[in-house]
Amino acid sequence: MSNDRDFLGKGLRFPVSINLNGGVSSSALEENVRQSIFVVLGTAPGERLSRPDFGCQLHDLMFAPNNTLTAARAEIYCEEAIYKFEPRVQKVLCKAAPNTDEPNRLDIRIEYMIAGQNNKRNLVFPFYLRTEDDEPVPVAPNDQNGAQ
Repeated sequence: MSNDRDFLGKGLRFPVSINLNGGVSSSALEENVRQSIFVVLGTAPGERLSRPDFGCQLHDLMFAPNNTLTAARAEIYCEEAIYKFEPRVQKVLCKAAPNTDEPNRLDIRIEYMIAGQNNKRNLVFPFYLRTEDDEPVPVAPNDQNGAQ
């Protein structure tokens, strides 16, 4: 007899790790879906050679300011990518906001329902933006002549 959750499948655990038997760890069912969402959001389009369209445009925002406009764009990019590449979920809602403790971090809260189930699930995907403080500071050339 088939389980009604079998369509959720089984796959490699993300991040990839080794199990106690020395093999590659796997995940199944709802946990596999959750990890799949992290893979979709953590992959930039063009990063996979065999699937150049796979991933989330979120990475285009890496150098954007951490403000509400960037957060709104992140929400749209994440929802689009999840709907496109994770068919096992429905009713996806993404809400992004700058993190109050880390000025270069954008917290993306994702609510979703697994198809055929009625309970909501959620996760937080932290996305790190590059700030002006991350820029390298130009160093003046060392004056070898002793001029002041």
